[in-house]
Amino acid sequence: MNLPLSRSGTGQRGLRLWHVWIVLPAVFATAIAVAAGAFFAGWDLLGAQGLKHERQLSATTLFDLVKLSFGAVAGAGALVALVVAYRRQRVDEDGALREATRLHTERFTTAVSQLGQESAAVRLGGVHALAGLADDAPTPALRQTCIDVLCAYLRLPYTAKADLPVDDADALHGYLALREVRHTVIRLIRDHLRLRYGHSHSWQGHDLDFSNVIFDGGDFSRAEFSGGTVTFNGAEFPDGTVTFNGAEFSGSTVTFDDAKFTGSTVTFDDAKFTGGTIFFIDAEFTSGRVTFGDAKFSGSTVTFDDAEFSGGMVTFKGAEFPDGTVTFNRTKFTGGTIFFDVTEFTGGTITFTSAEFTGSRVGFIRARFTGGTFDFISAEFADGTVNFNGSEFAGSTVTFDGSEFAGSTVTFSRARFTDGTVTFDGSEFAGSTVTFDRAEFSGGAVGFSAARGNAPDGLLPPPGQALPTGLSVPAVWHVIRP
Repeated sequence: MNLPLSRSGTGQRGLRLWHVWIVLPAVFATAIAVAAGAFFAGWDLLGAQGLKHERQLSATTLFDLVKLSFGAVAGAGALVALVVAYRRQRVDEDGALREATRLHTERFTTAVSQLGQESAAVRLGGVHALAGLADDAPTPALRQTCIDVLCAYLRLPYTAKADLPVDDADALHGYLALREVRHTVIRLIRDHLRLRYGHSHSWQGHDLDFSNVIFDGGDFSRAEFSGGTVTFNGAEFPDGTVTFNGAEFSGSTVTFDDAKFTGSTVTFDDAKFTGGTIFFIDAEFTSGRVTFGDAKFSGSTVTFDDAEFSGGMVTFKGAEFPDGTVTFNRTKFTGGTIFFDVTEFTGGTITFTSAEFTGSRVGFIRARFTGGTFDFISAEFADGTVNFNGSEFAGSTVTFDGSEFAGSTVTFSRARFTDGTVTFDGSEFAGSTVTFDRAEFSGGAVGFSAARGNAPDGLLPPPGQALPTGLSVPAVWHVIRP
């Protein structure tokens, strides 16, 4: 009986009802169709063969016809009353919504004006007022507006502590006051993301725009990103600690594209990536520390494509990869340290396709490759260290096809190859130090088909002995002599 409600950019709904002279015939036609359907269904169920004809109407039959006529008239009147009551209810609801929106707008204007005050205390009041308004918003769109304003406040120009004038107490006090307001905004967002989806005050499913925000600390621990888009594009992490410990990424798109990690500690320890997508495309890691310790990647796509690691430390120590995809395609490792030590790869796909290792230290010490796919196709190892010492290859497919080992140190000392497939097909060993000292080949397939250059140290058995089971190398590397 009414068309879809239109929405403006602020979430105000405009009530649009069909004309009553269109609605009433439609309602009567529907009622007649339903009554006819019920009549013929009853006729069929009773198995009636026809009507009993009477040449004269009895008083009882005449009385029944009169009652039927009055019943039809009463039913028609009831239908008209129902239509009118429904339309009145819709009008009342729309009026209540308009009144709630008007009150919300007045409170919103007051709260936003508080954010513009010089006093940090007044600004804090405005932050809490906006959070309360978001909770009480009559429509999701109005709630999103309040969230947008809080995020926009974080995007305002901000001077980090390291850039403050030396020995300027007033500047330091102003910085500390503003920092308190900003961290309160982050804390309120986190608290609302901790509420379960469907809770009346939960902000899950809404968009959060932290583009170009300077984070000198902040706590997103145990927040749940289960919908919407969360954007950290161009954000800077110059100092302090930003934690995503225990957070769950189960359906949203989270982007850190072009973000700069230049001095802070950013932790994703114990985080769960069970859905959605996390992007670090073109991000720069020049200092500080980013950790994914004990994180679980079981369904998400986490992308570091075209990122640059030139300093600091990024660690996935103890992380689990039962499913999902993590990519470092075309990433440049020119400095710093990246650890996958004691990590278990039981599934999923990890790719370093066309990555460049020209100065970093990358460690897979005692990692276990028991499932999934690990890809270094066309990677370039020109400098730095890549360490697989003590790792176990017991079921994964690990591919170094077409890679170039031209200057770095790549070690597989005491690695165990017991199952799965590891291939270096078409790789070139022209200047790097690649070692397999005391590596164990007891199963699986390790192949160097069409590899060029010198054989890696410790890979081949002494002259005259056969190659271990599963190991295949170019003929020029190993000739069995009688």
